[in-house]
Amino acid sequence: MHKRTTVGIVGAGPAGLALGTMLLKAGVDCVVLERQSRSYVEQRTRAGLIEHRTVGILERAGLADGLRAHGKRHVGCEFRYGGRRFSVPYGALTGNAAHYAYPQQLLVRDMIAEFLARGGELHFETEVTGIAGVAEERPRLVVEQNGTRSELECDIVAGCDGSHGPTRRALPAGAVREHVRQYPYRWLTVLADAPPSTAEAIYAVHEDGFAGHMLRTAEVSRFYLQCAPGETPDDWPDDRIWQELRHRLEIEEDWRLTEGPITEKRLLEMRTYVTAPMRFGNVHLLGDAAHVITPAGGKGMNLAIGDAHELAQGVIDWRQRGDRRRLDAFSDTRLRQIWRCQKFSDWLLHLINRPPGAGELAGDPAVTDSFARQMQAAQLDELRTDEAMAHWFAGSYVGAAL
Repeated sequence: MHKRTTVGIVGAGPAGLALGTMLLKAGVDCVVLERQSRSYVEQRTRAGLIEHRTVGILERAGLADGLRAHGKRHVGCEFRYGGRRFSVPYGALTGNAAHYAYPQQLLVRDMIAEFLARGGELHFETEVTGIAGVAEERPRLVVEQNGTRSELECDIVAGCDGSHGPTRRALPAGAVREHVRQYPYRWLTVLADAPPSTAEAIYAVHEDGFAGHMLRTAEVSRFYLQCAPGETPDDWPDDRIWQELRHRLEIEEDWRLTEGPITEKRLLEMRTYVTAPMRFGNVHLLGDAAHVITPAGGKGMNLAIGDAHELAQGVIDWRQRGDRRRLDAFSDTRLRQIWRCQKFSDWLLHLINRPPGAGELAGDPAVTDSFARQMQAAQLDELRTDEAMAHWFAGSYVGAAL
């Protein structure tokens, strides 16, 4: 490992690898350090919806060949309520902007291959245990590699290491503030070897709880099921999952859910936070290290790659022209975008989830908030019939307007 670099990148996820590739393309040296093995990183299942703006970023970085060749282009999504359905053709409403469904692990494989092909320095199974001189002009990453401790001196540290990573922990107390919201919603997330039963992502608003059918590949689908407080994945055997999905996704038309072996199920608490500022001195936070957003709207990975793009442009301006203005404005620039995405995700989350009533919060899921249910119905009807509302949703959802 080199002892000094311009940008030390902690974490080889989408943000870290996108940042590293953009820097190498511009002739800026960097080192990427990843705690896990390469095989683990390349098989880690996470997001899969890549929005319009992010596709453009990846194309300019030379990272979009795989998703263009193998991803599935989507230009509409579907809402179901009361046994009926309607589509929002967000592609047509935004001048042909589109999503691509392309699993994160495949994108990460593409990114690793491209970064290494460009001669990038990438160390797997290498743990960053802290940052020395975090407030100094050139902070140093403290690294454990093959049982040996060393330090990597950096002009810029990019923490792409998640919400529990060492970069956040290294910041002094009071350096940043966390804005946190805990939602009263919980989802069972399911991955199944089941071909999609739909051409568009489905958001089903049901009296028994939200159900989602998300698109991944021609052979794999992602599903979401809102579940009750206190439930665990063990309370959801495979037969119950498929029964509840059929029930909540049912419509008054001839439609059938395609089933298959379930390969993953996890319980997801709906919690979100934003860290401000997203930097301390020359230490910058990206992706989940700086912000976590709910899955509603599929914004998480897209925001992380947006962070990488903005930081890369700031570093490039500084290194090539001696201009630090964009680099110094990184946090303010990104926070404006992040809060707008948080607003959209918050709105969508309340729209699709079964609202908790006083009885449910007390442990009785049979009692709901009838006022909130009627508000949901009114908003869905507005989304279905009001052109201005549909345009706002389309631009926000596909990443053309935010």
